[in-house]
This record gives sequence, C-alpha cells and structure tokens, in this order.
Amino acid sequence: KLDRLVAAKVVRGDGGRASGLASFLAEARAMALFQDRRIVQIHELREQAEPPVLIMEYVDGFELGRLAPSLEFPQRARIVKEVCEAVQHAHDLGVQHRDLKPSNIMLDAELRPKILDFGLSSGDPSRGHFRGTPRYLAPEQLDASQPIDARTDVYALGAVLYELLTGVPPVGGVTEDEIVANVRAGAIRLPVEIAPGAPEPLQAIALKALEAKPQDRYPSAR
Repeated sequence: KLDRLVAAKVVRGDGGRASGLASFLAEARAMALFQDRRIVQIHELREQAEPPVLIMEYVDGFELGRLAPSLEFPQRARIVKEVCEAVQHAHDLGVQHRDLKPSNIMLDAELRPKILDFGLSSGDPSRGHFRGTPRYLAPEQLDASQPIDARTDVYALGAVLYELLTGVPPVGGVTEDEIVANVRAGAIRLPVEIAPGAPEPLQAIALKALEAKPQDRYPSAR
C-alpha cells in the first residue's frame, strides 16, 4: 500500500512448521530491538498470514563472500570493523546472533554491511547448541555442557575475517563429521599458508578470535 520495495521471508511449507514459526518469532523480536543501519530493519510480522511472513528492509546488494575477492584489504578490514560494532550493539541489548557467516552479511552499493538472519539469535547461554552452519560454529556450540555467550559471536567474526582474507572458511573437511571434528579440535589452518599476501595484523586478529577456548579470544566484539 505504501508502494515501497521490501523483502519478504516466509515459513517453508515442507515440514517443521512449528519450529519454523518459533524461529520466525525469535528473529522478529530480536530485529525489532535494533535501530542500527548495519542491521536489516524489520517492518512487520504477519503471523496469521498463510504462510506467515516477515516483512523486512530490502537490501540492494550482494553477499559479502561474493564481493570480498574484489575488495582491497583495508576495505575488508573496515567492513569487518563495522560488523563488529553492530554485533556489539546487539550484545549490549542482550542478543547474540549465533549464526554469523559471510552469506548472512550483505553489502549495499556503497559497500556498507547489513547483517541478516537473526533466526538463531538468543541470550540464553544454555540454548542453541548444535544449530547453525558447522564451518562457522565455535567449539562450545558443539558441547551442550558449555555455555554460549558473546565470545561465540567473536569466534564467528574471526571466521568471517579469516574467509575475507583467504577466500576459504577457517575449518576444512569434506563431510559434516570431518568439519565438526576439526572444529572441536581447533584445527585452524594458518591464513599465510593459503593467502601469503594477507596483512599479518589482520591474520593475527582472525586467529585470536578463532581460539578454541572462549577465554583465549577477545572478550567482546568491541
């Protein structure tokens, strides 16, 4: 009615309707907290629609992973810095994203980042294990006895930076079992082995954020 271009996200109709709707509600509530230009804005949740639909800001741009190879290293560093600031904003409001990865970050025409997909976000340290994308999960997300906190997103931010520097995720493996085993073992390949031209300070930041033990990482996204 307002003649405005928006993005619409719907619950899939191929099973898991209840869990899908619960994830929708969690995402809507989390996104409704934010007034941050680096986090996609939510306009409306139509819960009673068929199918239920989330109406969001439309981002005219590309996934970060697709554009990263064409960017200079200072540009990549600036983008990650902005994403870190936005994630810290979320943490200040008691929300952890828990599914950060290059495909959940869009760049608009001016190379400004927009964080998407808060469907797995939460502030509960005892919930959310074994959910998300294996290559970007922190070790504690694969151990239900360990709490999930802000440092879990710090790990994912390190994975995003690592991939921006090297072009590949930090954890290797062909099958999901191999990937999970490598995450648990902290088997991170040195960036210099893959991308010798990547600036050493940025490599060091990525590796610090990717430490297997949460206490060895940066304590916050800030």
